Amino acid sequence: MSQRFRIGLFILIPLVVILDQWSKWLVLKTPVFNALGCLDRTQACGKIELSSVFDLSMVWNRGVSFGIAQSEGLMRWVMVGVTALIAIGFAVWLLRTARALSALALALVIGGAIGNVIDRVRFGAVVDFLDFSGIYFIWVFNVADAAICVGAVLLFVDQFLMSRDEHSAGTGSKS
Repeated sequence: MSQRFRIGLFILIPLVVILDQWSKWLVLKTPVFNALGCLDRTQACGKIELSSVFDLSMVWNRGVSFGIAQSEGLMRWVMVGVTALIAIGFAVWLLRTARALSALALALVIGGAIGNVIDRVRFGAVVDFLDFSGIYFIWVFNVADAAICVGAVLLFVDQFLMSRDEHSAGTGSKS
């Protein structure tokens, strides 16, 4: 992996964080959501219907991915700590990996994790707003969640490719 690629990865991480936080800021500043009282963080708010496939739906997510394991109080801070430790572990992995696809995947996951940790610290919940329920995807998510999911899939693919490559190298070709 080239030095230039590594530098690009360390630009990608804050880029994901900035895009995530900027998109959430835009949603929080949307007059419709403000009028619905969405900023009090006690309720799921309204929906802005944009198409038959995609809407903006303001949701305060106190859980993990896709609203699993809702938490408040002390558990909020436990989740912040655990997420931060996982991101640090992934950063160490990123520094040590020689595989470009793994590095790209880890950068996406780290950027997404940081974006969601910022929300959890600031608001006690993560701002979710991307709603594809028109195609029967029932969860509302955000840019950070998307980066984490894409990164996780890429990491899985790279690990699969690595095991396939190791298997091929171990068996050799018989001609």
